[in-house]
Amino acid sequence: MTHIDDVLEGTTPLLHPFRVCMYTVRKASSDVRAMRSASALVTAGLAVSIIDIESKRFIQAKKDICGICVHHIILPGWYTSRSFEPYFFVKAVWLLIVSILWLIRARADIYHAGDLTALPACYIAAKLRRKPVILDFYECPIPAPETDIVFWRWLGWLMVISLGAVLPHCEGVIAVSPLIAREFQQRYHLSEVLVLRNILEYCTVAKSDLLRQSLGLSSETRIALYQGGIFANRRLDLLVQAAAFLERDNIIVMMGPSDQKTLVHLQRLISRKGVADRVKIIPPVPYDELLDWTASADIGLIVLDPDYSLSIRLSLPNKLFEYLMAGLPVLSSQLDGVVDILTAYETGRVVTSLTPTNISTAINRMLRDRDELDRMHKNAHNAAKELCWEKEKQQLIHLYQRILGIQET
Repeated sequence: MTHIDDVLEGTTPLLHPFRVCMYTVRKASSDVRAMRSASALVTAGLAVSIIDIESKRFIQAKKDICGICVHHIILPGWYTSRSFEPYFFVKAVWLLIVSILWLIRARADIYHAGDLTALPACYIAAKLRRKPVILDFYECPIPAPETDIVFWRWLGWLMVISLGAVLPHCEGVIAVSPLIAREFQQRYHLSEVLVLRNILEYCTVAKSDLLRQSLGLSSETRIALYQGGIFANRRLDLLVQAAAFLERDNIIVMMGPSDQKTLVHLQRLISRKGVADRVKIIPPVPYDELLDWTASADIGLIVLDPDYSLSIRLSLPNKLFEYLMAGLPVLSSQLDGVVDILTAYETGRVVTSLTPTNISTAINRMLRDRDELDRMHKNAHNAAKELCWEKEKQQLIHLYQRILGIQET
């Protein structure tokens, strides 16, 4: 294990001498929300470090990423040992102890837990050092976090139960959607929960043909794009079944990371339904190229089932803001938070019932009406100017200013 003497060593001069230590049990480089928040705090003049988990044995223990000092807890097998739960349980307990020690040694003025899994170590370290702590919920974990790991599910369930005692002693609580924030306020009697949506920095994205060129499609082909995790709880089997009813030259493209079980299931379903020419699955592209690929589609799809879980019902998926930034009209299931935005900005349509025929009918109707697509395309670009990180991050900065007693400049 690599030791740290000062997690803030090597950071740039500050406007305010306050040190923020963020903790995530993910890789910081792949935790877009943590990196985006950390960058916002750095630009506000705070010294920010992130402690994350890295499974590679031979890797630089500390590195600077755009003024953010990232320190890795080296834990080989952390991302691959989960199939054998007793071994993973031992690793999780060891990680909790080590993380607390690292966080205590960080000498931070405030701690920031990146999601529920980071809370125990952050909370204990903060209370031992009598420092404020902020909890940033990446999703709604009620009634229990969604995971295939049995002990993690039970542990998460116990953690959710304990939130009633813990949250009132957190100086800040952050949620990714207004509906999740309201759920926490009502359930745990909190006076305030900050809403910090997963919104991108504003940028202009030109229309492209990356998907058509990559897949060898004609210019006449109309693409309905699903981007994001290709996992069992995303109900992507409905898109495969809907593909059988698509009109000529309309296809569905799924783009994103997947687990092997879900990928094999979808591929077999595509073969069984005979829709290989209408459904294409491609791997994820680098995040800094994502919007260019997104902009080469005609509409964006969100088909999460609101009845699957409370977390999904209250969610505000990242892909919604990615679609809008790329100028895509959106076809969504009845997720209240998504529907509110699509209605307010007139940027999409809603499928009232998640059946293959309803989905295919909605896709065909949207792709058929070129004038309406053009109107929603323009509305999406206008919405992106309002729904951008430059505006959203101000709420995070104000929260830190209030907790740390920093006067606005």
